[in-house]
Amino acid sequence: MKDLLTTATSAEVADLDSRVAVLPIGSFEQHGRYHPLTTDTVIACAISKRLAEDFDLFLLPPITFSCSHEHAAFPGTVSISASTLTALIQDIVGSLQASGVSKLVVVNGHGGNYVLQNVVQEANAGGVQTALFPGRGDWESARAMSGMRTDGHEDMHAGELETSILLHTAPELLRDGYRTADWRADDRPFLLMSGMQEYTDSGVIGFPSLGTAEKGARALESLAESFKEHLRRLTR
Repeated sequence: MKDLLTTATSAEVADLDSRVAVLPIGSFEQHGRYHPLTTDTVIACAISKRLAEDFDLFLLPPITFSCSHEHAAFPGTVSISASTLTALIQDIVGSLQASGVSKLVVVNGHGGNYVLQNVVQEANAGGVQTALFPGRGDWESARAMSGMRTDGHEDMHAGELETSILLHTAPELLRDGYRTADWRADDRPFLLMSGMQEYTDSGVIGFPSLGTAEKGARALESLAESFKEHLRRLTR
């Protein structure tokens, strides 16, 4: 995990002279018995580091606590309110602007952070150019390009996608046993009302047994390619 965190000095950031910052946003929430509570944060950091390295962007440290209220019934989950997450990002944007960084890429690793869509829309309407990445299409392309057998609905949490990226970037974080943790719950009409516990005993909804490091590597490669158009629009 430490290899995914920025260790840049002030002088190195000055030499980089980038006007685009990358902010990973994850979560601290249950991911079943075999995936760490920081799974979404690790994934957001892995994507952000790849983008920063490929496109010479200013990499920020992650926001780890976010909106994970649907996981509250499971031990270890810690959430903040949507308004707190919004305020935190707005403060970061203001600080970046004061130092001459005028554009922000928000890399979201947690699907439950619905408020980020509104944050980004409002920022762009107010003149602060901001991108939210990856979008649904970016994730779909990553699944297709990496040869994953599941889609984002059936594999929503601690499944093939997340396991693959962890196996590629931080395999030491996975506990033995994840290959037997598959759980199917495609019909989840009251997830926002009832939380995850109504649809899974383990906390998993997906197929971690299908995850491989090779799929994770190809997924990150696909995301880096998809990001090119986001960056072009952000900087044009």
